[in-house]
Amino acid sequence: MPRLSEVIAALDALWPPERAEGWDAVGTVCGDPDQDVTRVLFAVDPVQDIVDEAVKLDADLLVTHHPLYLRGTTTVAAGTFKGRVVHTLIKNDIALHVAHTNADRADPGVSDALAGALDLRVVGPLVPDPTDPEGRRGLGRVCELDHPLTLRELAARVAERLPATAQGIRVAGDPETLVRTVAVSGGSGDSLFDDVRAAGVDAFLTADLRHHPVSEVMADHTHSPLALLDAAHWATEWPWCELAAAQLDEISDRKGWGLRVHVSRTVTDPWTAHAASHTDTSGAPN
Repeated sequence: MPRLSEVIAALDALWPPERAEGWDAVGTVCGDPDQDVTRVLFAVDPVQDIVDEAVKLDADLLVTHHPLYLRGTTTVAAGTFKGRVVHTLIKNDIALHVAHTNADRADPGVSDALAGALDLRVVGPLVPDPTDPEGRRGLGRVCELDHPLTLRELAARVAERLPATAQGIRVAGDPETLVRTVAVSGGSGDSLFDDVRAAGVDAFLTADLRHHPVSEVMADHTHSPLALLDAAHWATEWPWCELAAAQLDEISDRKGWGLRVHVSRTVTDPWTAHAASHTDTSGAPN
């Protein structure tokens, strides 16, 4: 039975904290380094529903992709929702560890898991990490389809393979255009449009796409057409939980730890419903 410090050392070897963005807040949020760990839960968001799930599971360690405290705070009072999370964790002897942009950059990382969920063949990183001589680490992934699909068919595959959310999949571009190559980036990705253009792919799948950046891409006729697929942020990152759990399972087997590793299937996407518009796009209401 390993101590928390041993498990954290193994996780830090998978996702070194020094590879996180400077603005990020990764690592261990709470937990006694000397406590024993027998059960681990992976999830995207460190919200109360997930913490309550960890309590019911009798987990000793919760590993999330998103940080609990991305910005500074002056209180962990239980009257605040984040403070309540901390109180619940500590009262139940559950440690919290975060792997965020260090997991995005890893090999394999968040975008590898996203590509794997969609049966895409990874060619390389979208934004290579200059510190990686093998050129495998970095943000996003450039991928190839096993055979060309129309944008409509690709969107249907994404909708089928990713966890269901109220948003579903939004598409920008001609639904009948053929797609052979795709860039993917789990989480918010509209800051990567220049890199996507440079990669010369047919389509880009990510999350949190905003009106103005998308409008500019669609109106830019100086480049080849680029189709866009916008999925829910949570849905694009959830496949990493399964990948990460499998990685820790392998380490546990190799070291003889006997850990019981679980993945939360609780949907923590904040959007809860979707009302479809009518299909007449002739103009705005008078």
